Amino acid sequence: MIARYIAVLGLLGCAFLPDMANAQRHSETITCESRDYRPAHCRVNWRQAQLVRQISSTACIEGRTWGMDRSGIWVNQGCAGVFAQARGAHRPGMAGGWHPGPGWDRSIRLRCESEDYRYRMCRVDTGRGSAVRIEQRISDTRCIEGRNWGWNRAGIWVDQGCAAVFVVDRRWR
Repeated sequence: MIARYIAVLGLLGCAFLPDMANAQRHSETITCESRDYRPAHCRVNWRQAQLVRQISSTACIEGRTWGMDRSGIWVNQGCAGVFAQARGAHRPGMAGGWHPGPGWDRSIRLRCESEDYRYRMCRVDTGRGSAVRIEQRISDTRCIEGRNWGWNRAGIWVDQGCAAVFVVDRRWR
């Protein structure tokens, strides 16, 4: 009789485990900081994030000093904060039927320059399925991806004197 009672309690406990797992997943946070006003990237498997607490004296403004790209959170210009996954924002699998829509399958060329060796964000919709490359460097400074240039959903950023003509290949793969 006692064994049957313990088995029933065990089954009831298991029924509540998925909800507890979701609560833990939603409560995950990550600290991401831009040191010395340089760009930084923190890998997360989230589709959307929210700033839970700013820990820098520099303002953290979504889309300007922090944001999301396909592999995580980016911060820049001294923003440092604690971030959490926004509710209902798990990255969907590619089998979800999502398609970028008409006009997406094309390339965009743009010039982006770091004037006076300062950070600059050149806005361009890169979105899913895109790739960015340098077509022509126009600065004396070497442009090294991840060090003084990069890209995310909001566009292409340059820093430390990098200036180039970039090509955004917006292809649905």
